[in-house]
Amino acid sequence: MKISEQWLRQWVNPQNTSEQLAEQLTMAGLEIDDRYAVARAFSGVVIGEVISVEPHPDADKLRVTQVNIGDAEPLQIVCGAPNVTVGMKAPVATVGAILPSDDAKGFKIKKSKLRGVASNGMLCGASEIDLVDDIDGLLELPEDAPVGTDIREYLGLDNQILDISITPNRGDCFSVRGIAREISVINDLPVQLPEIPDYVVASDNGATPAVTVDAVEACPRYLLQSISNIDRSIDTPKWMQDALVQSGLRSHNFLVDVTNYVLMELGQPLHAFDADTIEGDIVVRLAQPDETITLLNEQTVTLTGDELVIADDKGALALAGIMGGQRSSVTDSTTNIVVESAFFNQLAIAARARRFGLHTDASQRFERGVDFELPELALARACDLITSITGGEAGQIVTAENLEHLPAREPITLPIAKVRDVIGIDIEPSEMVRILTQLGFEVEQQNDALICKPPSYRFDMSIKEDLIEEIARIYGYDNIPSVLPYLQVSMDYDDTADLTHGMKLALVDNGYMEAISFSFSDAKLEALLDDEALGEVLALANPISSDLAVMRRTLLSSLLPCVQYNLNRQQPRVRFFETGLSFVGQSISDLVQTPSIALVAVGDVWSEQAYQNRVLDFYDLKHDIEQLLPAQIDSARIRYERSALSFLHPGQSAELYIDDIYVGWLGQLHPNTAKQLDLPTTWVAQLSLAPLLTIAREQHSITTPSKFPQVRRDIAILVDSDISLQTLESTVRAAAGDLLTDLWLFDVYQGDKVPTGQRSLAFALVWQDATQTLSDEAVKTATDKVVQALTDQHAVQLRDS
Repeated sequence: MKISEQWLRQWVNPQNTSEQLAEQLTMAGLEIDDRYAVARAFSGVVIGEVISVEPHPDADKLRVTQVNIGDAEPLQIVCGAPNVTVGMKAPVATVGAILPSDDAKGFKIKKSKLRGVASNGMLCGASEIDLVDDIDGLLELPEDAPVGTDIREYLGLDNQILDISITPNRGDCFSVRGIAREISVINDLPVQLPEIPDYVVASDNGATPAVTVDAVEACPRYLLQSISNIDRSIDTPKWMQDALVQSGLRSHNFLVDVTNYVLMELGQPLHAFDADTIEGDIVVRLAQPDETITLLNEQTVTLTGDELVIADDKGALALAGIMGGQRSSVTDSTTNIVVESAFFNQLAIAARARRFGLHTDASQRFERGVDFELPELALARACDLITSITGGEAGQIVTAENLEHLPAREPITLPIAKVRDVIGIDIEPSEMVRILTQLGFEVEQQNDALICKPPSYRFDMSIKEDLIEEIARIYGYDNIPSVLPYLQVSMDYDDTADLTHGMKLALVDNGYMEAISFSFSDAKLEALLDDEALGEVLALANPISSDLAVMRRTLLSSLLPCVQYNLNRQQPRVRFFETGLSFVGQSISDLVQTPSIALVAVGDVWSEQAYQNRVLDFYDLKHDIEQLLPAQIDSARIRYERSALSFLHPGQSAELYIDDIYVGWLGQLHPNTAKQLDLPTTWVAQLSLAPLLTIAREQHSITTPSKFPQVRRDIAILVDSDISLQTLESTVRAAAGDLLTDLWLFDVYQGDKVPTGQRSLAFALVWQDATQTLSDEAVKTATDKVVQALTDQHAVQLRDS
């Protein structure tokens, strides 16, 4: 935002140089991107009065003038400007003057002869003194301009322009008033507010239209005031034009200039409608789908239905908070207007301007938050300027507001000791109160805490750390000594990163590559991966793109697009994993963030160079998942259950439990889901990191290996096919007792020699006693107990061969 230092000093004028003022603002968090004078350096130019104009004897387009610059004798200057007339006042570059030019040395004025006539100087147009040329000819100065005065002093060309970078959270500083408020607090000076009368109806002419607000949440406060019989022969005053031009705005016509002036001065966007073009009453509503409006820039846009519009009986008049419509625009002949001053909710304006390729001063401010108490003051300021300059007659103010939907400003409790803990120095509570009070907070000290209610224009204040930041920046970062803080060293080591890195390496060893992606995902993809067990989706209020509009509930939402991208580029074998947060919940208050690790695999088990290859199956995925578990974990603690997630294949998926704690899921992506994503057979998994890290941190005692021999016994059984291996292993371990040191399945058979609905399983049982050599009788007794338990619980049949 560009702002004139001269305009700023009308509100607050500290005894600082321009450089010091810029430094103060930068250190307060309002960084100065650039600082420059209104016009480039030049010298020797004064105000002159043309006292005579004669034709040049040898040139039709030249004139010989006599110019009074306050010396005893007038200067003879040959001039080619078409608008030179007797009595006019204009800038005069005297002999020896240095005018600005592309050359670093400038352009020097010398005595010369033009077509044989002596010329002792030059009458200047605006461009010669580095101003914008609005006319072809000399820069005409007011009649009361003092002859002989330096033009830089008279026009304020040494005035500095401050180009301030306003951060998104400081919407309150998008105005002269906002910046002046900051300077006043830094320098402990009062702010000189302009006199703004509470406007009373001066005339009954031109009744203000009635207002109805349908979208009360988007527009909880809306004010209108009519002004009639405006004298349009009066131009925008020069002081207002200068203020606007120096703020980077172009002067249009007086009515538009007034709204822009109040915008820059107070920070409240206003809009003026041509009252004679309004049909019926004003309605503030959401747009109708496919409704169109032609804007002031002559762009016709088609609305989708979530945009806020100002409308009359005929249709939309303006895109609220962004740009007015052409139908009700103010022209040079408009004499009756209706001025709008409103508060629009940030979320109702955010992203709407970019949707149509627009970026306006109004949308820039409303998206960041405009003071909801400002509309009445701004309307009074605009009405006062218009009526006092043009003699217009103000009509009745019409107000429509819903106080329940205005932003709430809840008190924030700031413990005084917390300020020292964060900043590192002691600041007197009275100084804290001064700083916060001058910033507009309502402050009350209760015991050892300050109860602070933020002002209406501070949308960025919600927690005590916000208040501490305000105190620190106004107190001055330079005033905070560089002292090393007291450190209480904790020897506790957080091994989360190391343990997670170990899991990543295990997957890399199995051919996976790490992916790093956004935590945002496509709402369409989330709908495909929808399941009640995953919870609700959190939609973003202001997404960076339409395909990143919600927070991911599963890391698959990030990994599957990566798989699609690689498959589309002729990479048939894809292995990816990612660690990060998954997000479940419809609002920030109930959002659950879960650190997770997910993987996805497509294609063959090995790369195509392998001599023998095959397609990846469930057990390959299960193997990769178990590589994430510590090698020393007892397999008896691991349990798999059939998964009911709707986006997984019902017969090729499972849920993983360790010690009866749910860890995650794995399996094949449901064929219907894969088909909609144009994916081949895809294997996916996601595990919560917390239980995996807990297991990895377990301390395992070291035991002396038994010096007595192991004994192995194999059993083969016939069992119903629907009884899971996991269930059988659990029965074996429970019946075997402590002597069983290992157990594994080494053969599975289903075929002609096995009855239908059954299968043959062969288990290896390893027995060992840490205190003695096991006898055959003891091993036989233990093995018989296992067989008996399997027979009793699962009706198995022991096979002899």
